[in-house]
Amino acid sequence: MTFWLMLGGYLLGSIPVGYLIVRWKSGADVRQTGSGATGATNVTRQAGRTLGLLTLFLDALKGALAVWLARAILGEEGTPWAVAGAGTWAVIGHCFPVWLRFRAGKGAATALGVFLAIVPLTVLASLGIFIGTIWWTRYVSLGSILAAAFVPLATAVLHWTAWPNPDFGPVITSLCLVSGLIIARHHENIRRLRAGTESRFGSSPGAAPSS
Repeated sequence: MTFWLMLGGYLLGSIPVGYLIVRWKSGADVRQTGSGATGATNVTRQAGRTLGLLTLFLDALKGALAVWLARAILGEEGTPWAVAGAGTWAVIGHCFPVWLRFRAGKGAATALGVFLAIVPLTVLASLGIFIGTIWWTRYVSLGSILAAAFVPLATAVLHWTAWPNPDFGPVITSLCLVSGLIIARHHENIRRLRAGTESRFGSSPGAAPSS
């Protein structure tokens, strides 16, 4: 059953929401412009803020659904490893969807959904970091990287100091894998941030790409 839940998580996460929205809106391939990603930031640049927000919501929903469905299917007999695995594979599916020849987004929104379903309190703090970073720097990529790094760190600190989590092993493993994948997927953004050439949120589509 664990294998099928992970496969289901991958297939759910691999639904190319941003790609389909831009195709419907203009017939264009969102991967051919801007950053080349299928996530909300690039969709916003190509199709407007409303459709970008819709992409953000639906991509996050994919991650949350993977976790919620795994819990519903397994019930009390399910193992935390299977639930965490379903969420992890949803993010992998978003980043490497079979439908788009394994080239899509960077996983931040889908990871947000997974994190909300697994460690909601920690996510609220990470959202503060994400929003604050964008407000201060206007770098969406930097906000995504810092928020992703914060989630497993904060979860571990809370477990060791205040609220022990009985499922800490599978939870922290999933969080670390997902956060590591998000940061790795932003390697080009990190290079541009260091070089000072990363574009800021709200810049024109012709500017250097972000995420």
